[in-house]
Amino acid sequence: MVWVPLRTTRTDRRAPLRAPTTRCTTMSLEWLMDWSWSLDGLRDCIATGIQSFRDCDATALAAVACLLVLFMWYCYHVGREQPRAYATVNALMQSAEANGVQNGYVYCHSPECVRCTHHDGLNQKLYHNLQEYAKRYSWSGMGRIHKGIREQGRYLNSRPSIQKPEVFFLPDLPTMPYFSRDAQKHDVELLERNFQTILCEFETLYKAFSNCSLPQGWKMNSTPSGEWFTFYLVNQGMCVPRNCRRCPRTYRLLGSLRTCIGNNVFGNACISVLSPGTVIAEHYGPTNIRIRCHLGLKTPSNCELVVGGEPQCWAEGRCLLFDDSFLHTAFHEGPPEEGPRVVFMVDLWHPNVAAAERQALDFIFAPGR
Repeated sequence: MVWVPLRTTRTDRRAPLRAPTTRCTTMSLEWLMDWSWSLDGLRDCIATGIQSFRDCDATALAAVACLLVLFMWYCYHVGREQPRAYATVNALMQSAEANGVQNGYVYCHSPECVRCTHHDGLNQKLYHNLQEYAKRYSWSGMGRIHKGIREQGRYLNSRPSIQKPEVFFLPDLPTMPYFSRDAQKHDVELLERNFQTILCEFETLYKAFSNCSLPQGWKMNSTPSGEWFTFYLVNQGMCVPRNCRRCPRTYRLLGSLRTCIGNNVFGNACISVLSPGTVIAEHYGPTNIRIRCHLGLKTPSNCELVVGGEPQCWAEGRCLLFDDSFLHTAFHEGPPEEGPRVVFMVDLWHPNVAAAERQALDFIFAPGR
């Protein structure tokens, strides 16, 4: 048995209304009264919906389904995405073949080299990275970095020739060719206390030179004269696992340094060897956000580092801190019998770069970005 409400007459439905509100109310009541609550009506409604679905274009339905799948995948990907882990990347850095010279210094053409490869639209890329960082974390404390990226072209082109970083200049940092040991006192003292440890591991490595011209793990750098070899533990923010395994105590020491740059492309750690008669051509470093630390391992006579026109000599077991965004060179003019000049080189944060800025710069200049 089905209960069907009585319908009003057509004459009643067409009766003039005195106000719009009254008319709307009447129409709503008529709609409710016209609806037949029956199983047949429900069945007809479902059948109509199925038929409408069948009548749709198959291509359009496929496109909608694909878009729905892509949207669900995007939501899943974004939901599971974690912030970039600021740990040392355990992957080998592709070695760059030196095949070009500019301003008296060798430049490679490897896409991985942050200093030698100048990409078009670098500022836009850096600004995009900064926006992504601020979206995840905060704009707080980013004023100086934002200013630097916004006006990077002016900073790099208008810098005096004595200091001209080639990739990124952070404004309002104190500039000086050399820094006192107190600039990063903890790390300087830690390195000097471990002088013998680093020296012993170097001497074990260096014995391999008696068997071949360039042992595995060593890199030869082009120089106007002489020979310059480097053995990287960290190369442009990326760990070199095979080399680290050959210097395990030195590598562990890097993890104890408070200001070591190990998570962005401006961070390096290596053993640097100059043979007698070697001269390194004058060149600039890529940025002023770091200070380069040289721990003297073997320092023969007549060896000098010249930064911004100021010469300094290394000393065994002592650290020498300098800003390599200044024009600098090094040479070893000592006698052959005194052997090579050897330093352990590690990049530390400039002391006036704040903690929030360091975190942001690690994100912006993370290897592979």
